[in-house]
Amino acid sequence: MKLKYSIFILIISFFTISCSNNTVDEAFINQTTGRYLFNPDEIVEVYYADKNLQMKWRGAEKISPMVLGENKFYVKEMNEKIQFLKNPSDNKFYICLVPKEKGKSIEYNYRKLGEGEEIPSVYLKNKQYDKALESYKSLVKTDTAQTYIDEYKLNRLGYQKLRDKDYQEAVEIFKINAALYPESDNVFDSLAEGYYKNGDTINAVKNYKKALAIDSGNRRAKRFVEKYDK
Repeated sequence: MKLKYSIFILIISFFTISCSNNTVDEAFINQTTGRYLFNPDEIVEVYYADKNLQMKWRGAEKISPMVLGENKFYVKEMNEKIQFLKNPSDNKFYICLVPKEKGKSIEYNYRKLGEGEEIPSVYLKNKQYDKALESYKSLVKTDTAQTYIDEYKLNRLGYQKLRDKDYQEAVEIFKINAALYPESDNVFDSLAEGYYKNGDTINAVKNYKKALAIDSGNRRAKRFVEKYDK
């Protein structure tokens, strides 16, 4: 009985040590360290601490996946088993979700971003407005359901900058929104307000008039234009 118990403890100890230690070799570290595109405007960052795989995702700064075997890990925060594979179609590394069903083929889920490649919100955060606009334009084309970006999200961000008195930055955000949604009177109304608070009355009037051209019932735009014309 004591022998069986000792063997059982030994097996459990071995399993615990194996699962808690997710060290990998240098080649694997060099190949997989980086940022992966979780969705069109969100990333997963992969890094290593003392050769232990770590991840940053959705505000969690130190996710420690559990090793399951060679190049296979369990990420409890995602409730997924993952592995890192190079996609032969583009020769780039991906985080792949291990299929839950037997016999199902591997899909290349989250592509590793190239050097200097960013997501739209990071370009915006870095005040690279031209790159942000082009990146958002590409996103709008593919994200037809507006899951990751919509005019109201950008509008809220712009008004936050107005409240913080970052008027020029607010104007740049509203300009991007107006370029993305040129048929919305709301985006031109907001852009006009941004210009006005930034001391640019002429461009404020121009954009209030654009808002009125789309929706003649826009009261704020109408009041401002009438007051300016007088």
